[in-house]
Amino acid sequence: MVPEAWRSGLVSTGRVVGVLLLLGALNKASTVIHYEILEEREKGFAVGNVVANLGLDLGSLSARRLRVVSGASRRFFEVNRETGEMFVNDRLDREELCGTLPSCTVTLELVVENPLELFSVEVVIQDINDNNPAFPTQEMKLEISEAVAPGTRFPLESAHDPDVGSNCLQTYELSRNEYFALRVQTREDSTKYAELVLERALDREREPSLQLVLTALDGGTPALSASLPIHITVLDANDNAPVFNQSLYRARVLEDAPSGTRVVQVLATDLDEGPNGEIIYSFGSHNRAGVRELFALDLVTGMLTIKGRLDFEDTKLHEIYIQAKDKGANPEGAHCKVLVEVVDVNDNAPEIAVTSVYSPVPEDAPLGTVIALLSVTDLDAGENGLVTCEVPPGLPFSLTSSLKNYFTLKTSADLDRETVPEYNLSITARDAGTPSLSALTIVRVQVSDINDNPPQSSQSSYDVYIEENNLPGAPILNLSVWDPDAPQNARLSFFLLEQGTETGLVGRYFTINRDNGIVSSLVPLDYEDRREFELTAHISDGGTPVLATNISVNIFVTDRNDNAPQVLYPRPGGSSVEMLPRGTSAGHLVSRVVGWDADAGHNAWLSYSLLGAPNQSLFAIGLHTGQISTARPVQDTDSPRQTLTVLIKDNGEPSLSTTATLTVSVTEDSPEARAEFPSGSAPREQNKNLTFYLLLSLILVSVGFVITVFGVIIFKVYKWKQSRDLYRAPVSSLYRTPGPSLHADAVRGGLMSPHLYHQVYLTTDSRRSDPLLKKPGAASPLASRQNTLRSCDPVFYRQVLGAESAPPGQQAPPNTDWRFSQAQRPGTSGSQNGDDTGTWPNNQFDTEMLQAMILASASEAADGSSTLGGGAGTMGLSARYGPQFTLQHVPDYRQNVYIPGSNATLTNAAGKRDGKAPAGGNGNKKKSGKKEKK
Repeated sequence: MVPEAWRSGLVSTGRVVGVLLLLGALNKASTVIHYEILEEREKGFAVGNVVANLGLDLGSLSARRLRVVSGASRRFFEVNRETGEMFVNDRLDREELCGTLPSCTVTLELVVENPLELFSVEVVIQDINDNNPAFPTQEMKLEISEAVAPGTRFPLESAHDPDVGSNCLQTYELSRNEYFALRVQTREDSTKYAELVLERALDREREPSLQLVLTALDGGTPALSASLPIHITVLDANDNAPVFNQSLYRARVLEDAPSGTRVVQVLATDLDEGPNGEIIYSFGSHNRAGVRELFALDLVTGMLTIKGRLDFEDTKLHEIYIQAKDKGANPEGAHCKVLVEVVDVNDNAPEIAVTSVYSPVPEDAPLGTVIALLSVTDLDAGENGLVTCEVPPGLPFSLTSSLKNYFTLKTSADLDRETVPEYNLSITARDAGTPSLSALTIVRVQVSDINDNPPQSSQSSYDVYIEENNLPGAPILNLSVWDPDAPQNARLSFFLLEQGTETGLVGRYFTINRDNGIVSSLVPLDYEDRREFELTAHISDGGTPVLATNISVNIFVTDRNDNAPQVLYPRPGGSSVEMLPRGTSAGHLVSRVVGWDADAGHNAWLSYSLLGAPNQSLFAIGLHTGQISTARPVQDTDSPRQTLTVLIKDNGEPSLSTTATLTVSVTEDSPEARAEFPSGSAPREQNKNLTFYLLLSLILVSVGFVITVFGVIIFKVYKWKQSRDLYRAPVSSLYRTPGPSLHADAVRGGLMSPHLYHQVYLTTDSRRSDPLLKKPGAASPLASRQNTLRSCDPVFYRQVLGAESAPPGQQAPPNTDWRFSQAQRPGTSGSQNGDDTGTWPNNQFDTEMLQAMILASASEAADGSSTLGGGAGTMGLSARYGPQFTLQHVPDYRQNVYIPGSNATLTNAAGKRDGKAPAGGNGNKKKSGKKEKK
């Protein structure tokens, strides 16, 4: 049977329940404290300072409610909250707590709150030698036949010592004698038993009896002992003893086997006849206590059956000793051993203990938030003791286990109080036995609200149609908005906001009730003044942080027929007289009445009718066009002056109307002449004025053309003479420093500030060669000139190159107003690395190369050649600096560049991009002149 200490949950039979779970989500990692203490310590004995070992704050110990949690009915340990010492609270008897188990461990839990933390403490109870070995009887009697051969073994009574380890029974000693020796044997459970071995044959006639003393010694210091007197009676010979067919029997039986279940049948034989051959079976004298209560042995058949209730959790293996004796006058016995293995069955359901519950849980708790800590125990072993816990599927909770028999209830999905405000979790603990046993416990978890839902509406926008001239203050819209959060977070406030830059609409036209969201108009609306209002309803809740929703409110003003038609023609208040020649045929258009209505839709549909006329049969008016025409030919009898009154009426309800008055004068002119000369002037007078203006225009154009041609010829001759003088000049004159220099201003196009102007010098053979382009092994005349100018006086340098220039040794700082991005800087495909500020390079070589590229492009443009490998607008720079470096990134230097010896000037590349032909030389220029003349 299970000892009382085991059933109380302090210890277990094959394992030590001493490792407790303190999960990582509880602010500390798993911690197990081990202490060792001798048994029988006095009450109040200090075991250890748990506060110091756990690293807790001693000052906050009382506030955190440190307490010892144990599953036992007796509280063996307590903790002093003032000192943090754990002390002995009750008597510790290792033999009472753990029996014969080799290790005795008391497991308890320390729980602190705010925050909740759980620590495991294991106290190992060490044995002291406080028990003497004891024999079950006061005296042992043996009857041994004198015919027993030397070497025969006789089992002796076994002593019992409840101590363990070195303090338990270690050996036996036998008093000195000449017949017997003592052999100490070890059972499978490491306990000792003694056998008496006959070393010399007995002689009953010499010594009919013997008195021996068996002493049992333990291993304590000092050693304790017990003595057993042995009285041996020498019997007469019965020369054949019973013999078992096997010395060891093995059997397996289920722990729930009922009483009377057969375990095993032992068999012994005796060669003697008669009473000396009849065998009687019985239990051996050195069986452990409790064997006779659990098992029964048939004295005649040797059948071993179950008598009591087996318990696997108490004893897993029973070692039974059986002896067989005959019925002779001097019976001799035989001995065998039966090992009965108890097979575990699933007869213990799991037990669930809820240590702590964290409730209510905020609905925004992160995944993995610890809700409860569960302790599950099962006394069974193997698969029968493997316990799994589960929660119903479909819930946002899960159970995890990092240590044996401890489970943590965590959140596995997002919680939503608006969906489920409370959970009653049915936690089921189920073992792996067959059939499986389970236990059920209910954990109630409440979900607290947070402000995680903004106000919601059935629609994101509202379109409201209001008829103009509405009643001020009347509700026009009731916003349907709600908040699924708790009442405090669901308290809504309504505001009206204006869309766009227009202000004043809310306070002037509309208002909203902040509590119920009813929108009302403040003034009557006028369709003709404003037809549409775009507002935004801003709804915020009362949570923290505040959540809000915006709803678009479009208010459309519908039209009412509140405007009468207006007359556009004939103009009201003015005199309008229409001429109608006599003899005009029927259907002739006399005039047209034009009306307009400020209303819209069918309210603005106008109809025309003649309200009054001297002769109703002469005129007719189009119902919808307002065109007045003759209904019959105009006769001589018709009145020369007709006054017509036209009624203009709209299509509204009720209909509104106005009138227009038109005077028609019947004249004697024919219709053809009236149409050709509406002003009444003669044709001859008009033709005379037209001829005069044509002659004047022709004379002015001819004079301007002649002046332009002469100016162009004089300019070309002048340029040609300058070019011829330059060609005839000696080459050496190109390199002189003093004197005037021939140069072209490359950037005086108005695109750059004056301090960025560059002076470009040209050579005499610029048309037949390209000295400005760098070639391997060839020196540049520009470089030579720069070297000459570098050594001259700074004053002269400024006179030659301009007032804003400086000698090379005194280079002016670059202009920071002109910057290039990384993709626009000069370099191979715009990827050249450089300063991030992107200033224009002030390196002399780069400046000269850029000037040379510009001039080379200008020279080729003058000769009608290619564009230096660049597309339109690139000026040939894309061949060197990449396709993305075009003229759109650089100021146009070609606007005022003149090439000596050429009859062309550079034009803006934008002309090509705009589809205009460049003002090239010779024939092209003449064609352009013809086009301009046209």
